[in-house]
Amino acid sequence: MSRSTLQKMLRKAKLSWKKCKKFLDKRNPQKRAAFMEQFLGVYDQVVNQEVVLIYIDEAHFHRDLEVGYSWGPIGERIWRKSDCPRLSERINWYGAYNFSDGECVLWADGAYNKENTAEFLQRVAEWVPTNGRRVVVIWDGAPWHKAKLVQQAATDLGIELLPLSGYSPDLNPLEGLWKWLRKEVTQLFCHPNLKALFDACQAFVETINKNPLQVINRLWPKFELDPEEEKLGFST
Repeated sequence: MSRSTLQKMLRKAKLSWKKCKKFLDKRNPQKRAAFMEQFLGVYDQVVNQEVVLIYIDEAHFHRDLEVGYSWGPIGERIWRKSDCPRLSERINWYGAYNFSDGECVLWADGAYNKENTAEFLQRVAEWVPTNGRRVVVIWDGAPWHKAKLVQQAATDLGIELLPLSGYSPDLNPLEGLWKWLRKEVTQLFCHPNLKALFDACQAFVETINKNPLQVINRLWPKFELDPEEEKLGFST
C-alpha cells in the first residue's frame, strides 16, 4: 500500500496528523480537583484585594541555543552556530510571578536547596508590595520546598504556602514564563558566556514588567479542569 493511499484511508477515518501532548500518569485527579477548589477560594481574595498571589518555580537555562522554528528559504536548511558549551554551563533560576500585580522576578545563586530557597522567599517578601494584603505562595512539592528550614522561613515572613497537586505543572503559569523566556532569549541563539545569558534573561523580565496587563494575559492560570483530560488519570 502506498503512503498516499494510507493517508487517504486515515483521513476517511476522521484522523489527522498532529503532535502528541505528554500526559503525566502519576497525577491524581482527586487531588487536582481539591487544589482547584482551594485556588478558586484564594482567587476570590485576590479580587477583593485581600491577597497577593505569588507563583514560584525553578528552571535550568543552558548557554547553548535551543532549536526551534524560523523563517527561511524554501528547500534550504537553516543553520545556527553553536560553540558547543559544556552541560555545566547553565543558570539555575528561581522565578516568582506576582499574579495580583502582573510582575515577575528572577534570582540565581547556585543549586536548588533549602538554604537558597529560604533566601529566595526572603527576597520575594522584600519584592512584593503587600499594601496590607496577605501573601500566598503556590509552588510544587520539590524536596527543598518541603524542608523544615523553608517552611519555618515562610512562617517567619508571614507567607502562606499552598502546594500544588503532584505532577501538575499545567496548574503553575510560571511554566509559561519559562517557555516565553526560552523563545525570546535562547531559541536559535548561543550566548557567548554565562554573564551574557544572565543579563539577557534579566533584561527580558525587566522589559515585560513594564506591561503588567501583558504579563497577566500571557501567564493566565488555569481556572477549571478539562473533564475529558482528567479522566485519563483515573485507574481502570
